[in-house]
Amino acid sequence: MIATILGATALISIHMSQAEGLPCTRQLDKAIEQLMAKEDVKGLGVAVTEKGKITHLATYGYRNVEKQLLLEDDTIMYGASLTKAAFAYMVLQLVEEGILDLDTPISSYLPNPLPAYPKWQTLKGDHDWHQLTARLLLSHQSGLANLRFLEPDRDLKFHFKPGEYYAYSGEGFRLLQFVLEEGLGLDVKHEMQTRIFSRFDMPNTDMQWRDSFADNLADGYAMDGSFEPHDERSNVSASGSMDTTLKDQANMWKAMAAGRLLSKTAQAEWTKPQINIHSKQKFPTLAYTKTKDPRAADINLSAGLGVITWKGPKGHYFSKGGHNDWTGNLVICEEESERCLIMLSNSVRAEIIFPEITQMVLGETAYPWWWVYPSYQKPELTMK
Repeated sequence: MIATILGATALISIHMSQAEGLPCTRQLDKAIEQLMAKEDVKGLGVAVTEKGKITHLATYGYRNVEKQLLLEDDTIMYGASLTKAAFAYMVLQLVEEGILDLDTPISSYLPNPLPAYPKWQTLKGDHDWHQLTARLLLSHQSGLANLRFLEPDRDLKFHFKPGEYYAYSGEGFRLLQFVLEEGLGLDVKHEMQTRIFSRFDMPNTDMQWRDSFADNLADGYAMDGSFEPHDERSNVSASGSMDTTLKDQANMWKAMAAGRLLSKTAQAEWTKPQINIHSKQKFPTLAYTKTKDPRAADINLSAGLGVITWKGPKGHYFSKGGHNDWTGNLVICEEESERCLIMLSNSVRAEIIFPEITQMVLGETAYPWWWVYPSYQKPELTMK
């Protein structure tokens, strides 16, 4: 259906899933449409889950503006770093089965010293890698940069001793993937497919590009509105190669929030504070490592395994985002109610309106907007 808001010059196309049992909450839809028009957000999907059910599933705008192709709930979108949360959940299944231990040094699983492998050879002579464990890698305590190409010499080194600080590191997740594949002989693409995507009813999600995705694909839009075609990611990466859909993500998060396939102990481990976060902001990863902001302590901002956690008005919360220059994704969950808000966008400008949407759906959450999106934050949404 087509809804016109703010006059004829601000036309937003919207497709609402009409699946049985999903309420059409027009008040929320209209508010989102207005926000999108105001901030020139090209496409956005919003889902809400609670106690194992999808209570809201809607897509707004376009997967390709130039061709006037609508964004649908089964449109292939880039999951980006939402992959990390799913990967961590999969790893916990391995832990429960005794295949991996969170606190055993990764050196115990590798047949050769880590620097003996070409991709990690720059760590030769630095013994800090002996301290690395799955727990430290999944909670961003490795001491490695977010991505190696961000280093001046485009290669890796330790910036602090593992476990000393929190510093977001995609390389840490790639390293754990390497340990699973090289040390344990596992295929991460297969493990993610069989343990997460197939079990949680996610038929249009993969860690690797499928040719079938091309027929219903969301292209990307940068902060200035410029167009970027969807990347065909051929390499499997635990850090962020997942292609997915809004509906699949709703199915995934409702299952993970409910602790499906994990014991209560393992589920609690996923979202338990592993290390307190003190930094003034999240990115650049290493620039703020040793800084402190009292707001972080006020909400007990911490790293879980592949997620962040904090204390809010309704108890314990956890969250994961996904971002690149053309993608803005965010999931926020209330642990006790198992209520999750899932927002996926092929327009990075959507991050500007995430605070307002979160306020409308979840109310006050104390989410650390100042830490994640400092340049987008609006004064009236500052969390005390």
